[in-house]
Amino acid sequence: MSIAVGKKAPDFTLQNQEKKEVKLSDFAGKKNVVLVWYPLDWSPTCTNEHTCFVNDMKKFETLDAEVLGVSVDSVWSHKAFADRMGIKYSLLADFHPRGAMSEKYGVYLADKGITGRAIAIVNKAGNVAWFKDYDIPVVPDLKEVAAALSQVKAATA
Repeated sequence: MSIAVGKKAPDFTLQNQEKKEVKLSDFAGKKNVVLVWYPLDWSPTCTNEHTCFVNDMKKFETLDAEVLGVSVDSVWSHKAFADRMGIKYSLLADFHPRGAMSEKYGVYLADKGITGRAIAIVNKAGNVAWFKDYDIPVVPDLKEVAAALSQVKAATA
């Protein structure tokens, strides 16, 4: 079951594609965070999803948000994927123990060994302000995510 809107977002520390540790609590009081879970680097739908984020990144920056991609892929896979796709935001490796961070949010699919596809917005207070699960073959509507982020930003302004 996915984490409920209004609940405190579980803190985590994961490595990104540059082998730098990223900690959710480091953004508290500074930025809203858009957590983007996706099943695997290199898959067609995930590639399309990240293409959309890369193309719309300026919109998310103007909404004062930090985008963090999350999957069970390794740091090395994330590095190659980010370089190929032109991704400048962090791709976090929920690799070992596999899916441990995603499990806290109810997004890890243990039977498949991957994360599902979901997006959460964590507000500056560290609470889940918006959450949506998606079917794995569906590319999320980033206009919907940006609209939700606008509402979260307005509520915390």
